[in-house]
Amino acid sequence: MQLKPINQQVVAIVGASSGIGRETALQFAREGAKVIVSARNQAGLDSLVEEIRQAGGDATAIAADVREFKQVQAIADKVIQQYGRLDTWVHLAAVELYASFEQTTPEEFKQIIDINLMGQVFGAMVALPHLKREGRGALIHVSSVEAIRALPLQSAYASSKHGINGFLESLRVELMHDKVPVSVTEVQPASINTPVFDKARTKLGVKPMGVPPLYAPADVAKVILYVAEHPTRDIVVGDAGKAITLLQRLSPQLVDAFMRQSGFEAQRTDKPKSEDAPTNLYEPISGYDQVNGEFPTQPSLTTWLDTHPTVTWGAIAATAALGAAALLGWGNEV
Repeated sequence: MQLKPINQQVVAIVGASSGIGRETALQFAREGAKVIVSARNQAGLDSLVEEIRQAGGDATAIAADVREFKQVQAIADKVIQQYGRLDTWVHLAAVELYASFEQTTPEEFKQIIDINLMGQVFGAMVALPHLKREGRGALIHVSSVEAIRALPLQSAYASSKHGINGFLESLRVELMHDKVPVSVTEVQPASINTPVFDKARTKLGVKPMGVPPLYAPADVAKVILYVAEHPTRDIVVGDAGKAITLLQRLSPQLVDAFMRQSGFEAQRTDKPKSEDAPTNLYEPISGYDQVNGEFPTQPSLTTWLDTHPTVTWGAIAATAALGAAALLGWGNEV
């Protein structure tokens, strides 16, 4: 499957007002793509479009609540109205709740499923006809490492991410069966330093945080741009994410023990935060229209290797050659 170069693409990014989505829009625009950005937060979208245009990029905003199919449909309609086609759909709108399952209300659980899972489903539904008409394109859905391994205190969020994984596996195979040239990618970030921890509802009594180590939103955005040009099934962002998903496949019981021991305290800061503090669970909140949160980050070697496959295979080949030379030398010495 041949996808267009970034500078020839029209890209829709849903969930773009802050964090990974905002950084992704900025990176696509810098590379010459035409971008349509969407989120519930009109002010955040307006500041993003202004930032892109001041840098010489091409961007259009449309506010939408992804719980409503008609509003998601309006995003796709705006893309076609503005640019005449769609090449890549990036969907990452999500909300978060930190609470035990027993503390979680039915309304909270449903809200998270409606935004995080059904929003992704609606996105694929409205984007797919346009991608098929173009004869190629990419559906890029950002879930989480929690699509593979859930954390405690996040039962609703983890359920929504597991749902995305199952939905995309089914959709991908259907498109393959029908020989539809659309790439379906699931991007699974580990803990990422975004404003989500400021915006999330928490019943922990303190501000939550991602399980360390945390990685930069820019790392995820680079991966998204990479898979927009290179068809990829799924990709984990962050060395720790790679490790935990591997351990989950090898021994879920071992990961259970690890989570029981350290998964609770690792998600807590020492900064008090009330359950009644403003959050974006039901409505957007102002003050967080930015890419990064407040936590330190570290680089991810495995993510860099995933997006530089020629370097990866070159390193493997070089290692193999050195190994063969060492064996031959050893044999000669014997």
